[in-house]
Amino acid sequence: MQDELTIVIPAKNEVTMLPRLLASLCRQDCEGMRRTRVLVADAGSTDGTVEVALTFRDRLAVEVIPGGLPSVGRNAGARMATTRYVLFLDADVELTEPTLLRRALWTMRRRELHLATTNIACRHGGFFDDMLYAGNNFMQYVGSFLKPFATGMFMLFEREVFWKLGGFNERALFAEDYLLSKGVATSRFRIVKGKVLTTNRRFRKLGHGRMVWMFFQTMLHSWDDEYFLRDRGYWGEAEV
Repeated sequence: MQDELTIVIPAKNEVTMLPRLLASLCRQDCEGMRRTRVLVADAGSTDGTVEVALTFRDRLAVEVIPGGLPSVGRNAGARMATTRYVLFLDADVELTEPTLLRRALWTMRRRELHLATTNIACRHGGFFDDMLYAGNNFMQYVGSFLKPFATGMFMLFEREVFWKLGGFNERALFAEDYLLSKGVATSRFRIVKGKVLTTNRRFRKLGHGRMVWMFFQTMLHSWDDEYFLRDRGYWGEAEV
């Protein structure tokens, strides 16, 4: 698998969450997981994120590279990839199902897909957190018929197609993952059965109401890429 897949993780001050993700990658049952390249694109962390990432080098082929905003870090990692597929993961997710990555790659190969994602669930979330992620999963399902929608929490791309689409828009100040995924043909997009776990920290920082409003605006402006290039206060207020 090390000749087929590169994993890219943008990160900034993720000393608590990143080890959960890396440990969950260690538990994946893919052949060659130990030798699969894992690129952590660090955006100037000051909390020990780099150091904790490198402690996994005895279990994963971890490298730390310069990053920035998520789109910048993801593109930087993709530029270093030579494999057929690139998997983009957020630093605060966890792959709790050890078969998920193997099944996702099998689906990509069998269906000759350009992009695959999976469902999102909240770790230790409340009712409203669960409802928002359920809404996200529903929109992904709808998008599989109309216009693909996937988040940077889990995006498994065919690398050549990723670059044909232009990679992540580094000028976009939010929803850069949506801007990219909607360019994929619906026939080449699938949602892999299963889920990854994430946190509710974005909801805690911005509030459930504002997150719903931003999601609604994203859908409303799906044809207006310029909308996503203007600052909506997402990253400055969502950082923890």
